Amino acid sequence: MSIRITTLKNGLRVATDRIATVESATVGVWCDVGTRDEQAKVNGVAHLLEHMVFKGTRRRNAARIAEEIEAVGGHMNAYTAREQTAYYARVLKDDVALAVDLIADILQHSVFDPDELRRERAVVLQEIGQANDTPDDIVFDHFQAAAYPDQGVGRPVLGRATVVRRMQRASVKEFMARHYAPQRLVLAAAGNVDHDKLVRLAERKFDALPPPTNQAREPACYQGGEYREKRALDQIHLVLGFAGVGHHDPDFYPLQVMSTLLGGGMSSRLFQEVRERRGLAYSIYSFTGSLRDGGLFGVYAGTGDKQVSELIPVVAEELIKVTAKVDDDEVARARAQLKAGTLMALESTSSRCEQLAQQMLVFGRPIPTAEIVRRIDSVKADAVRRVTRRLLASPLTFAAIGPVARVEPYQRIAARLN
Repeated sequence: MSIRITTLKNGLRVATDRIATVESATVGVWCDVGTRDEQAKVNGVAHLLEHMVFKGTRRRNAARIAEEIEAVGGHMNAYTAREQTAYYARVLKDDVALAVDLIADILQHSVFDPDELRRERAVVLQEIGQANDTPDDIVFDHFQAAAYPDQGVGRPVLGRATVVRRMQRASVKEFMARHYAPQRLVLAAAGNVDHDKLVRLAERKFDALPPPTNQAREPACYQGGEYREKRALDQIHLVLGFAGVGHHDPDFYPLQVMSTLLGGGMSSRLFQEVRERRGLAYSIYSFTGSLRDGGLFGVYAGTGDKQVSELIPVVAEELIKVTAKVDDDEVARARAQLKAGTLMALESTSSRCEQLAQQMLVFGRPIPTAEIVRRIDSVKADAVRRVTRRLLASPLTFAAIGPVARVEPYQRIAARLN
């Protein structure tokens, strides 16, 4: 097995997936912290922090950080999600030490210069504005907020402009000190890497992480509800959905198969019925999003105001149909899509690195590919029908942006799904 795990004395886990046949490696730190760990008064601080660590340390200014990684042809990036934040780099195999040094430096020695913070707040506000101007993007934030009202897991990852605008340096530093303890971090690498060398490097470089604190997460409490926003657009962008399942739920893989079967590709039921047969939408698909303690399932569609009155009933009807009849052939096709995606990801060092890190954070162990494939293959038609019935038993969540005057009331949509 190419995967090795070592836990350092300070609690930092080092995980590697060696691929000796490539000339590069992806290495990064994944943090078990995200938007759901924020208080409402600092919504957006996790994302702003992710930006700010690239703006200068005691040893390097922002320009030097960029110059050093690009001088070796490498690429460095980061992202913030609701439960995780990641900082990673892709480099040639001989430059892994440089990548680790850079990541360790920004995560332990960032100075959070006030002038840089002022400029970066302005950048994030532009990012928020861009998202707000992209209805097929921002509608998902409103869907999340309607599903989990007044909860950290329901707040936008980018934060709210009114909050970000007044975010102070002390809030950013405090958030990092509270949540970036080594026990909540995984240093992961995939590609042409030597595990023992990476462990020794990590022992030297990650020596200034903050002490652990007891941070209990607010449980995710799905409630459902709706959001509607009238805008002068050519299309209505809508999402409807239900309570999904968490990563540890036995229905995790049945739901993945169900979502693929319903709206995961050109052969899916929604694509064939809504787009191919009726011409009601250019874009329609289903999706899942899992948390430690819950999740969401949803269907997105972009359609015209004259078509929406037909589209919503069709989507509801297709969901109901899954509870009644599912063919073995379409289940097999959905399983094949999921397995292919899993196996194709093995060809990318970035995908393998991210998968390894996330498995360590969520499950505390790497999940062998054979185990994932086995779980996918175990999903049968009756499990797909059952998990769909489970979805429909939860309250509806609905979000729509655009010319929404012809969108039927929430209660009528919900009634179609009973």
